[in-house]
Amino acid sequence: MRPAPARPPSTTFRWADTPARYGLISRGFHWLMAALLIWQFLIIGLWQGVGDTPWVRAVTALGPFHVTIGLYTITLVTLRAAWAAAMRHRRPPGAPGWQGRAARLIHGSLYALMFTIPALGLLRAYGSGKGQVQWDHQLIPATGIEIPWMISLADAVHGEASWLMAVLILGHTGVAVIHGLKRDGVLGRMAGR
Repeated sequence: MRPAPARPPSTTFRWADTPARYGLISRGFHWLMAALLIWQFLIIGLWQGVGDTPWVRAVTALGPFHVTIGLYTITLVTLRAAWAAAMRHRRPPGAPGWQGRAARLIHGSLYALMFTIPALGLLRAYGSGKGQVQWDHQLIPATGIEIPWMISLADAVHGEASWLMAVLILGHTGVAVIHGLKRDGVLGRMAGR
């Protein structure tokens, strides 16, 4: 019997990461979180820029609300971090030198902020004593007892950390565009060819 001819390397997309590119799961997490955060900043910008008008309510009713996006974000970033840890030896290598260190610092900061910001919102909900109902379930118990330090901490950090995350996201996007213009293959790892 003749051995079967060798199959050419698969050009189909892989679920897991490889040293050449991020897999479908990593890309899915990245772009789903990008869409959620764009929507979050859009609705916050509308509320702060235009105010609570019927028009703004109509626009924000087209997608998930602020708290819902926060819950999706904290869930997805936890899953994404677990997936990244599982794929850590399979992922594309980072850039050498200061660029690689800067990229790791920015990515780590984004992960931390995507977890911390919604966690502060949940802390505020608990500290207010009012609790939080989500999807017809009591997510945070309504204790009726206000805990001032929880409210103060969340109020002092939640919004400012969100703007810091927005700046980091803009920087991340700008660097991605530069990589795309340089055609060095870095952008294609996450965005495709």
